[in-house]
Amino acid sequence: LGVSEYLPDLMKKNVFETHFCLHEKREQKELKQSWARWSACFRGQPITNVRNYLGENVALYFLWLGWYTFLLIPASVIGLVVFLYGLAFYSTSPLMLNIVICADTVCFGSHVQVSLLFDNEGTVAFAMFMAVWATVFLEFWKCHRSSYVSAWKVFDWCEEEEELILEIVNNAHCEPKMHRHSYLRSTIVLLLVIIGLTHVLVVSRVIATVLLAENSTWQVITENSQTVAVMLGAVLHYITITVMTQVKAHKPPTVCQRMDGCLNFVLIKSYFFCLLFTIRVSSNLCFRINGHPGGYVRISGKWRLEECHPSGCLTDLFIQLSIIMVLKQTFNNIFEYSDLHRNYSLIKTDRFSLFNEFLEMVIQFSFTTIFVAAFPLAPLLALLNNIIEIRLDAIKMVSLERRLVPMKANDIGVWTDVLEAIGVLAVIANGLVIGISSDFIPRLVYQYFYGPCASGSATGIDGINVTHCSYRDYRSNEDFSLTNQYWVILAARLVFIILFEHVVVIFKCVASWFVPTSPLDVTNERLYDKLRRLKEELRSVTRAYTL
Repeated sequence: LGVSEYLPDLMKKNVFETHFCLHEKREQKELKQSWARWSACFRGQPITNVRNYLGENVALYFLWLGWYTFLLIPASVIGLVVFLYGLAFYSTSPLMLNIVICADTVCFGSHVQVSLLFDNEGTVAFAMFMAVWATVFLEFWKCHRSSYVSAWKVFDWCEEEEELILEIVNNAHCEPKMHRHSYLRSTIVLLLVIIGLTHVLVVSRVIATVLLAENSTWQVITENSQTVAVMLGAVLHYITITVMTQVKAHKPPTVCQRMDGCLNFVLIKSYFFCLLFTIRVSSNLCFRINGHPGGYVRISGKWRLEECHPSGCLTDLFIQLSIIMVLKQTFNNIFEYSDLHRNYSLIKTDRFSLFNEFLEMVIQFSFTTIFVAAFPLAPLLALLNNIIEIRLDAIKMVSLERRLVPMKANDIGVWTDVLEAIGVLAVIANGLVIGISSDFIPRLVYQYFYGPCASGSATGIDGINVTHCSYRDYRSNEDFSLTNQYWVILAARLVFIILFEHVVVIFKCVASWFVPTSPLDVTNERLYDKLRRLKEELRSVTRAYTL
């Protein structure tokens, strides 16, 4: 065989049909009994045994997933407490109970208090907690990982050097394969796709709202056409994510398991969609791009741009995130498990099989942290999903798939950078959601500057029922111009965003400083190993000179 005829080339020429590792019955049986079965959901994972059978690459995935699931427990408990807090004070809020919102010729009642389930003081504290939690999770993960990779003697292993050695063994005159990837071009294309998809989702919701309000034969849909349109938009977004997940970026030329050039663009698309949604909601709230009574902005002169939910913009975001997370986690696991059991022969695996598992979990991590201010139950749903996901992936890799080719690794690679980027986005997005999209700041301004409690003379506040049609904005009743109260609230929103992000960033920096990258015993052990290796090398050099 020529030096250029590697196994992939021979497979393309149909010299070989396929290649894969065989399962070893004894080790496979042991993993099935101790790990890869449903009855072991609440047991610890035998990570070292997984590493011995499937390699460091797979073992680090399960180690990371287990650590992520474990740290979701406190986040889930606090998120549930925040939600129950909103539920407990839901019926006792002094805010008005009902208002009537008019959308052109259609007027319908709405419960303003709906948003209080997740738009309250507890949500602000929980959003700050989750932003810091993301950093603490990553820093403790690095510390947790180092203990295992040090024990496996791969702490200082370098993937690129090993690949170059393999190239040299096959061809002594080989040249390094240069990285060719245009991040600028990919970013521009990505932004255009995201903006296009966002417009499609917005337009579809606008049209659906009008059609449901005018043509539906069911009164409940007619009266809640906007909410139903939001739900349909969330389903459409879930379908979009599912379809785009199947579109992969160009695969890198080497078996580099970091897969820097292979990040599925649906991952980044999800982040940008979240930011674009916030910007759109914020612009609706602050600058009213959809117009006002007597001057609405319409698509093709017919369909009026959508308003936020009568109870607040945060309700829209809560509905969308809850539907997307429930659908994604439920259907992904059902389809994955059903697909595995439809196959009588073991399913083919490749080097991107683990990439898909990481991608699914990282997307979940982004939804759990970026908009937790709008959906405090996200950590709880993620925790319940991950308990199932760990055993589902274990059963799949041990029993239902061909054995993955064991690959060395000492980290989860580029996914660490992605998770750190998500942590930064979580600070920005949660600050925007609370400061601009929610009604937390307007309530504070009203309480301390405009409300009956501002002077300190009010003894109690009773709920007020408004029986006439109203418009949700800070505008004059005469000419619909913006009032002074609008500018005061806008200034308070901007001040809150700046303070929120600075305080959270300080806490994140302090957390990252105080958590060591490696435990002290691991650091000392590595120092001892280096000293021993250097002594052996020195003795070898001394003997060579002596001879």
